[in-house]
Amino acid sequence: MRNIRFFLGIGFIIILVISFTFFGFYKAKDFLNGPKINIDSPDNGQVVSISYLEIKGSVKNIASLNLNGLQIFTDEKGFFKQGLLLAKGYSIIKISAQDKFGRSVEKKLGIIFK
Repeated sequence: MRNIRFFLGIGFIIILVISFTFFGFYKAKDFLNGPKINIDSPDNGQVVSISYLEIKGSVKNIASLNLNGLQIFTDEKGFFKQGLLLAKGYSIIKISAQDKFGRSVEKKLGIIFK
């Protein structure tokens, strides 16, 4: 009887430790993957007819966000919106983000202003 209680107790502790481990990895998966950038508009390669363009998107797990080297900011949910003036012709827009661990990600868009 004593051995059965001992093994049941050990089994319960093992199941508990495994459960907490999986839960910890589930909660930390976004931070382990690093920063993410999602650009909603404009589309890459888009042709526009006005010089003012609004860049919209969302980010996850970032400490800083830059648009063509200038810092921009997000709201509390991670959404950003920033206006940009384009020169005639082809423009490359670079959006980069860095997390608090120094990992970075970058997205580039090519926009044509006619």
